[in-house]
Amino acid sequence: MNTQKPNKYLTFVKDNTMLIFLILLFALCLMFVPRFATIGNFKNVLIQIAINALIATGMTFVILSDGIDLSVGSVAALAGIAAAACIKLFPEAGIGLSLCVIVAASVVVGGICGSINGLFVSVLNVPPFIATLAMMNAARGLGYVFTDAKPIFGLPASFGWVGLRSVGPVPVSVILMFLVIGTAIFILGRTCYGRYIYAVGSNTEVAKLSGIQVRKIKMSVYIICGILAALAGAVLASKLQNGQATAAAGYELNAIAAVAMGGTSMSGGRGGMVQTIFGLFVIGIINNALSLLGISSYWQTIAMGVIILIAVVIDRLQSNE
Repeated sequence: MNTQKPNKYLTFVKDNTMLIFLILLFALCLMFVPRFATIGNFKNVLIQIAINALIATGMTFVILSDGIDLSVGSVAALAGIAAAACIKLFPEAGIGLSLCVIVAASVVVGGICGSINGLFVSVLNVPPFIATLAMMNAARGLGYVFTDAKPIFGLPASFGWVGLRSVGPVPVSVILMFLVIGTAIFILGRTCYGRYIYAVGSNTEVAKLSGIQVRKIKMSVYIICGILAALAGAVLASKLQNGQATAAAGYELNAIAAVAMGGTSMSGGRGGMVQTIFGLFVIGIINNALSLLGISSYWQTIAMGVIILIAVVIDRLQSNE
């Protein structure tokens, strides 16, 4: 009988792989990347990851439940168009009305798209990949039809408050990111609903036998993901000061990469928002460092693909242990 105790240092490294990698990456950038170690650049990193963080938060809920949502980029673009079209009706709109429009567009567009995804996945048992792929094309197509493939310009300056302005030294989009992430950490870690999501992702049949209403849980995570994706799209429209059907293209891959790279299992039931935060910062720092080094954005896209592949391989290796 083998009574040898596991090496505590190896166990620590295994349990904190992404945190250790993030620290090493940060240290390397401090030493070798010009202009990286400045307050302004750290602020830029936070601004750059803010929109992806909103989408990745919703994606974390979905992936923890053993699902996936490929439609978040298209839903974000559609919500940005809806917000821009509504606020254009009020050329003298103030900050309060602009915030109301952004929130309303996020809840309505994201809620409808998320509900449709959830209906197909939880009630009709359509595989999440297929259901959300269909929504990805439908939402993007609706955006092109509504705008006739032309950006919506001429928005009031107040509409840019969320995407471009700051409260003191902190950008509004970064404050919003922290609020959403903090709420998600509380829900997943401190509520029965959060535990139900983990249970459904770990083993659906066992969750059913435990009395968990699996269909409602699956429906709800897609609604949450849709609303947060739509909120990200409205913030992006505020930042760009226009709504366009081409916005947020490929953002679904950025969100999936952040969740997977952080260590959340693509098979559901393991991981969480803390891991997603690590993934967000790893991707944000890599992209920022490549930009500061003058490396083409095409290489950033290649790096994103490699990150996703590495994350999935690590996930499979850990699952087979």
